Amino acid sequence: MRRIISEDKANSRESVHILEAHLVLLKDKMIYNRTIEVIEKDLINAEWAVMRVVTGLKSMFEGMDDDYLRDRGSDILHVTERIMTHLTGSDVVNISDIDKRVILVARDLSPAETSQIQLERVMGFVTDFGASTSHTGIIARSLEIPAVLGLENGYSQIKNNDIIIVDGGAGVVVINPKEQTLIEAEELKANYEARRAAYTRRGHLPSKTKDGCDLPIMGNIELPEEVVAVLDKGGDGIGLYRTEFQYLSRRDFPSEDELFENYKSVIEVMPEKPVTIRTLDINGDKALNHINVLDEANPALGMRAIRYCLEKTDVFKTQLRAIYRAAKFGRVRLLLPMISRVQEVIETKTIIGEVVNSLKKDGLPFQKDIQIGVMIEVPSAALTADQIAKQVDFFSIGTNDLIQYTMAMDRGNQHVAYLYNPLNPAVLSLIKNATDAAHKNNIPVFMCGEMASEPLYTPVLLGLGLDELSANPQAIPVIKNAVRTLDAKQARLAVEQIMTLTSEQEIEALLLSNFGDLFNNNLNRSWRR
Repeated sequence: MRRIISEDKANSRESVHILEAHLVLLKDKMIYNRTIEVIEKDLINAEWAVMRVVTGLKSMFEGMDDDYLRDRGSDILHVTERIMTHLTGSDVVNISDIDKRVILVARDLSPAETSQIQLERVMGFVTDFGASTSHTGIIARSLEIPAVLGLENGYSQIKNNDIIIVDGGAGVVVINPKEQTLIEAEELKANYEARRAAYTRRGHLPSKTKDGCDLPIMGNIELPEEVVAVLDKGGDGIGLYRTEFQYLSRRDFPSEDELFENYKSVIEVMPEKPVTIRTLDINGDKALNHINVLDEANPALGMRAIRYCLEKTDVFKTQLRAIYRAAKFGRVRLLLPMISRVQEVIETKTIIGEVVNSLKKDGLPFQKDIQIGVMIEVPSAALTADQIAKQVDFFSIGTNDLIQYTMAMDRGNQHVAYLYNPLNPAVLSLIKNATDAAHKNNIPVFMCGEMASEPLYTPVLLGLGLDELSANPQAIPVIKNAVRTLDAKQARLAVEQIMTLTSEQEIEALLLSNFGDLFNNNLNRSWRR
């Protein structure tokens, strides 16, 4: 399956963190101890024992609903391949030894292999496996190199010495293109680079429409290191700080002090800007190695996110204590994931009250008054948004899951991928219902899903009345530029028309008609379209 890979540059410290994570996996005593146990029990060789242990660990990650977390399973395989290379005495291919300008084509590339790329020689790469959320995809962005991951059959179709075009924006690879196609690709590449440089230079300008409406553009981050990239790209704060990474591949839960130090390190970098910290959003029994795995036929609809936290209140309280303590150093907002009914919010607020009292009793410095918001990513929450709005300070719409649950489709399943479209009338109706309910109750509504990272949707979100968008760091300058080219009144009138239409195709045609100039200047617009 072809995937779209952004060509913007990420912070290089992120790549270092990825490689450090691989070193941690290599030293993981659990992997080592389990392998020894399998050798002693089943009397098999080391290579086979390692593969059996790692296959089980990879299955654990593949059962997760979150794309980013699910792709961590590929990291385990990459580390295993390096172990197996040494166990079997196989030759190691060193990408750093390449001495001419090439495009790499492989079944897969590990982060360690990708980090060997010499930019003056390797002009791009193509793999059959992987995705934009994989560590290899992250490093591709940090190297600012065109990449198409997950092509499925590129390795078998592309031969040595073929001339190919790698369109990382569209996820397209052209084999042995015609001369005119090459000329067009070169021209559009030059235009792309010029626009990207211009957007980046203007990234720190205010995100304000032509008729004076402010629409702040924040950044989504996975790791503390990414906060620097958000600042570099002109982000107005952190709209979504996913906190799951600290809980993965451990034999115990992180301590309150560990969590506190991580949250504090992010907040201190931007003390004057909002930092929205989302509480634990994974099925702990599938993400934490020291707990027995729950037998759930469909984990995506099971004991995850706020449901898990309300069940495991000791884990939840530890995280909340760390967040409230770290909030003393800046402007923190607390975000609750996968809320499906108002009772969950009420229960959570009761637990927060207990946490605040415990911090007072312990005499620890903390910030008492933190804004509490909820993710609108389940249809039931969007439909009862008026009730939920009375209990919270803000909404944040998570379109990734909202679309998946609304359309009853698995966004990781290529056979139903055609159903995953943010412009679906049902999805837009739910977003509008949540936005209207928020404003009726005088609270702001934000969006932190992938829909906020695509300029095509910016006029729709502006017209629907979103008060803030949060995008991946690389998309921030592009989205801010899109906002500055728009007129809010025109966007609202367009949305009134959109809400009367019945298909994604009609809606997209209307957008192209009304805002075509914006899309023609979009960095992600492919030369193939």
